[in-house]
Amino acid sequence: MADLLALVEARLRTSLGEPDARAAVTFLGTDRIEVLRFTAGDLVRYATLGMSAQPMGDPTAVVADPVRGPRAELLLTVRAGLADTDKVLRPLAVLAASPQVEGLVVAPGASLDLGEPLWPGAPFSSVLVAEPGGLVEDLELDEPMEPVRFLPLLPMTPNEAAWKRVHGAPALQERWLARGTDLRDPRRGTVALD
Repeated sequence: MADLLALVEARLRTSLGEPDARAAVTFLGTDRIEVLRFTAGDLVRYATLGMSAQPMGDPTAVVADPVRGPRAELLLTVRAGLADTDKVLRPLAVLAASPQVEGLVVAPGASLDLGEPLWPGAPFSSVLVAEPGGLVEDLELDEPMEPVRFLPLLPMTPNEAAWKRVHGAPALQERWLARGTDLRDPRRGTVALD
C-alpha cells in the first residue's frame, strides 16, 4: 500500500502545496497514520495520510474485504496563530485510525467524538464530517478499488454536537451558514441554536 499512499500524498501536495511539518502516530494493532501540515497565508491545513491504506469495511462482516470499500483521508482547516492547533496532530490520527480500531465507516454527515478537546483549550471535542471534493479532488484508483475521498472536518462544540444528533447534519450546516459562522476560527463559540 506504499504506492497508494504515495499517490495520496502527491494529490495532497498538488492541491495544498508542500507540507511544512509532518508527524507520525502508530496505535497498537493499526497501520501508521501521518498528519501533514500545510500553511497558506492565514490558514493552516492538517491532512491525514494512512487512513486510506485500507478500505473501510462493514463492522459486522466476518472477513474484511482487503480491496473493496470506501477509502478516505481527513482534512482540517483553521486560522493560523489564534490557538495552539498544532496539538491537533494526535487527535486527528486517532480519528483517522478509528475505522481500523472501531470498525467505523467515516462518511459525510457523520460525527466523530474524541471526548476531549481537539487541542489544548479548544471549545471543540467533536467534528462533523463534511462533503468531499471542494479543497482536494477525489483520487480515482484502479477497479475494483473505490476512490480516495478527502473529507473536510468541521469542529463542533458539545452543544452543536447534541443539536446535530437531534436535528441532523444539514440543519446544523444551514444554521452555521445563516449565522455567518466562521468554521475556521479555532476560538469560536457555539452558534445560536434557538
